[in-house]
Amino acid sequence: MTYSIGEMIPTRDSYGRTLCDLGAKNDKVVVFEADIGKSTRSSWFGRKFPDRYFNVGIAEQNEMAAAAGAAMCGLIPFVNTYAVFAAMRACEQIRTFIAYPYLNVKICPSHGGITPANDGVTHQATEDIGMMRVIPGMTVIMPADAVAARELVFQAAQYPGPVYLRFTRDAVPVIYPDNTKFKIGKGIRLKAGKDVSIIALGDMVSKALVAQNLLYREKISADVIDMHTVKPLDTEILLDSAGRTGAVVTVEDHQINCGLGGAVCETLSERMNVPVKRIGLKDTFAESGEYEQLLEKYGMSAMDIVKACEDVIGRKNEQ
Repeated sequence: MTYSIGEMIPTRDSYGRTLCDLGAKNDKVVVFEADIGKSTRSSWFGRKFPDRYFNVGIAEQNEMAAAAGAAMCGLIPFVNTYAVFAAMRACEQIRTFIAYPYLNVKICPSHGGITPANDGVTHQATEDIGMMRVIPGMTVIMPADAVAARELVFQAAQYPGPVYLRFTRDAVPVIYPDNTKFKIGKGIRLKAGKDVSIIALGDMVSKALVAQNLLYREKISADVIDMHTVKPLDTEILLDSAGRTGAVVTVEDHQINCGLGGAVCETLSERMNVPVKRIGLKDTFAESGEYEQLLEKYGMSAMDIVKACEDVIGRKNEQ
């Protein structure tokens, strides 16, 4: 499957297609689903490989325990549900039965962030990255588009240990050419700049690129990094960018606490004295509504990123 730049595709769709390709190449790949395979796109795998597809029903805790058992038998389980249920309803099972014994389980939830906008707060996972990031040994990833999703799913299958790989419900624009190379734990510089660093995650990477273009019109040069892996964080590219620009803005579809913004601030506080502004939900639940309208309401639009960049540049110049 090839994608075109600018094409609008939910990353869950790319995941579903990639899972089928992966299953055809590796017969150790098995899939667990919590009765919403149509939404997570895992049902596409189930139609192709019914003997390797296990719908456990609405029982996410059992699903994680079953996946742990499969991993102990040498299989590579991919576990599917909504992000809010994976990270919260089954958090204890992920911690104790998957992460503690460091099992090779890939937890791949859909509906990350506020992209399941019209579904409302019960289905909007805005705390999950922080919850998964704090679990020892857990790798935490969110691809920016369909191309990144495809490549990072293939990599996750070969990556040792537990992985939390988060996808969107709503469509996001394709920003990467089909031949782009990705590596878990290594961020990608999308735009080179000297005045401010924009460190972005997932669906917000495309918003960061819009902001970069708006800043360019104001003669402000922004360095844009797709930090697709929140843990392990690519401290090398972060410190290089922050060292050159002296000002940082983080952008994520998540609470500003404990997610990408938290990881960046923790790193910079120990290594470098630069002003930082975090874009994301600010200790609040979101509400039901259209995705773009919610971004506007909660200060997460491209214009909000622009304002944040102007703010940190001003603070930098005051030092």
